[in-house]
Amino acid sequence: MTWYNTSFKIIIFTALLAGTLDIAAAMLNFYLPTGKNPVIVLEFIASGVFGKAAFAGDPMMPWYGAVFHYSIATMWTVVYFFAFPKIKILSKNWFLSGSSYAVVVWLIMTQVVLPLSNVPQIPFDLGRAAIGIAILIGCIGMPISFLVSKFYRMKEQKNRN
Repeated sequence: MTWYNTSFKIIIFTALLAGTLDIAAAMLNFYLPTGKNPVIVLEFIASGVFGKAAFAGDPMMPWYGAVFHYSIATMWTVVYFFAFPKIKILSKNWFLSGSSYAVVVWLIMTQVVLPLSNVPQIPFDLGRAAIGIAILIGCIGMPISFLVSKFYRMKEQKNRN
């Protein structure tokens, strides 16, 4: 199996895993305190493009939200995958690298992406921010960092043999 074929597979697997963990945690984090249908989380994601129309009851909006969500998870996976061999500190400790990466993801998403999108603006809340960062650490940073570092370790061992 060629390197790029294997790379593509690990990127897709990692993005699907991280994206699924992240959306499940976000839905649970929404549902538990509100008791509302967690599909609203997917509509919120779709509102980044469609604005208020995402909440108008169109049955396609949750699907758009899911596509946008997994596209974003894939993008963050690809960024880490290609940064990993170039930024040596990432290979020192996958736990710290994943945690740090999740904080970077949170900062870029909350301070750049969301303000530039059409999502409803939500006032900053320190508790909500801490929960959001914790979710990203556990669901995005850890799985991406662990699986990518494992991939490159295995690749290095294979190249040595």
